[in-house]
Amino acid sequence: MVREQYLEVEERVKQACLRAGRKREDVTLVAVSKTKPLPMLLDAYEAGARDFGENKVQEILEKSPGMPGNARFHMIGHLQRNKVRQVIGKTVLIHSVDSLRLARQIEEESARAGLVTPVLLEINVAREESKFGFFVEEVEKALEEIALFSHMRVKGFMTIPPFVENPEQNRKVFQDLFQLSVDIASKNIDNMSMDVLSMGMSGDYEVAIEEGATIVRVGTSIFGHR
Repeated sequence: MVREQYLEVEERVKQACLRAGRKREDVTLVAVSKTKPLPMLLDAYEAGARDFGENKVQEILEKSPGMPGNARFHMIGHLQRNKVRQVIGKTVLIHSVDSLRLARQIEEESARAGLVTPVLLEINVAREESKFGFFVEEVEKALEEIALFSHMRVKGFMTIPPFVENPEQNRKVFQDLFQLSVDIASKNIDNMSMDVLSMGMSGDYEVAIEEGATIVRVGTSIFGHR
């Protein structure tokens, strides 16, 4: 079942890329495997998945030893500062840097480990009170401090859009994040690139691809409901 669902999502990603005039390889499909048991991840891997998204550090630590060596884990959930040390070096990308305090902690722990950690800043585009992240107007100031870091590198932005029935309702959120990435890239701030836009989930990933997502995080459509 996981295999069939993964292949269906893959086909829809491909079609969305075609509609947007983009190459399929420009979009990374992250299979959001939070709460799912290892055999389901292995089923997705057999179907072609190589990137897996987890909400909790503990799940990354438990699952990664059981996966093939070329499986990549992404930290996509809210990261507590006291868990940073455990996750440094265990992920290909931390998507959810939602405050300067967390960014400083990642810099500190990465320096201690002798690593440069790639991250995304989480942007609360829709200004939802229930969500973490920087507001759009806070981003440039935050990046000016992060520009001085030498063990953390900002690769782009992530957002969690509002839950909506009609994916078209989130198109403006994706457009706004894309525009923010263009605006920030033009400022040539040190220690960052705007190569990555992580946006779009099971309900709206096709719209996100049409609006410039380079990573989509798809869980329910691959693994089913929790």
